[in-house]
Amino acid sequence: MNCLRRYFYFLFALVTLWGCNAEKTKNVKPNVIIIYTDDQGAIDLNSFGAHDLVTPNMDKLVNSGVKFTQFYGAPICSPSRAGLLTGKTPQRAGVPGNVSDLSDEAGIPTEQYTIAEMFKDAGYKTAHIGKWHLGQGKDKQPNAQGFDYSFGHLVGCIDNYSHFFYWSGPNRHDLYRNGEEVFYAGEYFPDLMVEEASSFMEDNKSKPFFMYFAINMPHYPYQGSPEWLKYYQEKGVAYPRDLYAAFLSTQDDEIGKLMNKLEELGLKENTIVVLQADNGFSREERAHRGGGNAGVYRGSKFSLFEGGIRVPAAISWPKNIKSGETRNQLAVNADWMPTLADLCNIELDRSGLDGKSLVSLIQNIDDSTKHQTFCWKSGRSWAARKGDWKLLGYPFEQGVKIAESDSLFLVNLRVDPGETNNLVQTHPEIVKELQNQYDTWLLRQYE
Repeated sequence: MNCLRRYFYFLFALVTLWGCNAEKTKNVKPNVIIIYTDDQGAIDLNSFGAHDLVTPNMDKLVNSGVKFTQFYGAPICSPSRAGLLTGKTPQRAGVPGNVSDLSDEAGIPTEQYTIAEMFKDAGYKTAHIGKWHLGQGKDKQPNAQGFDYSFGHLVGCIDNYSHFFYWSGPNRHDLYRNGEEVFYAGEYFPDLMVEEASSFMEDNKSKPFFMYFAINMPHYPYQGSPEWLKYYQEKGVAYPRDLYAAFLSTQDDEIGKLMNKLEELGLKENTIVVLQADNGFSREERAHRGGGNAGVYRGSKFSLFEGGIRVPAAISWPKNIKSGETRNQLAVNADWMPTLADLCNIELDRSGLDGKSLVSLIQNIDDSTKHQTFCWKSGRSWAARKGDWKLLGYPFEQGVKIAESDSLFLVNLRVDPGETNNLVQTHPEIVKELQNQYDTWLLRQYE
């Protein structure tokens, strides 16, 4: 009888312990990683339409979750990053243009509430790894914007081996850890990024973490591995596509290392990973006037034509998001902040946000877009979108002279995704409607 009683006590304890552990596992907060690439063409992944690239790691990530075919950033680096980190338009985030490297005052305003602060307030450890480009003054740096840990460069671009600023100089070294300058002369910056990210994940594997992995690729200077450069040149890929492609495949290798570390730590199933480019590919002189590919989409970086703002984007969470899904609804980078708040059960005041939660859209392919209308502004150029209609004001396309008669440019993206035919003369009522939409939107940006 005593043996039987002991057996039942043991069984009861075992069931109770199992129940507690099951409940504990059920309530474990997911980790979150945002991989933000730099100047990547709209179709420059095999999973987004490229046929001349080798990108197995990014494709695996895209195919493991939900892919967005109509996802938008901003046309240049700093505004796109500000929109991502604040859940607002770049104008309302206080970063309407690229942040100057000449002033400690320029950058994201300290009063902005960032996605890093949101996660930190929810008990997450937070890290920025890679490019910042949102201010170099102490009060503008990552550690002042909600990141517990930061490693990377503060201004727009660096040489990946010397870590010197690649735009103006000379003698402008730009590599920092938690606000203190560090030196790794000769070491490949993307490798350093993966090492820092891996150490951060290792240190925080038993607690929830948020990591903004802002990889500085394939932004110029194109410094891909010699092996990939040889591969593309032997394939007959023409200049400058060969340089860009080699750098992009090297980027894919680095992201593969990051994902392998996540799996090695046993964290893959319960980690949400977002992959997105900031803006379109560059045609700047230092980018060899091109190399990227926007497919049918017109324009590139700096432009509000689709090739400048439509970017590859996807979200994966093996534990809770179905794999192999595609969404064609319009979405924007400001949507990630409320989306991740919902997925992680974090309370968030959304009253001042422009982003909308995409959770219902991620869960249901038939859900409607969260943005029936949207607007962009960059310098003199602007664009207003409603449904399939898009009106551009003073459109810009690098290397192309646009006629004065096309200073207002109306397209229907469903029938003309390449934005080749200006319909201003045939649809004046739609022009008026979208012009009014933009004017109203603009007034609200500075309230």
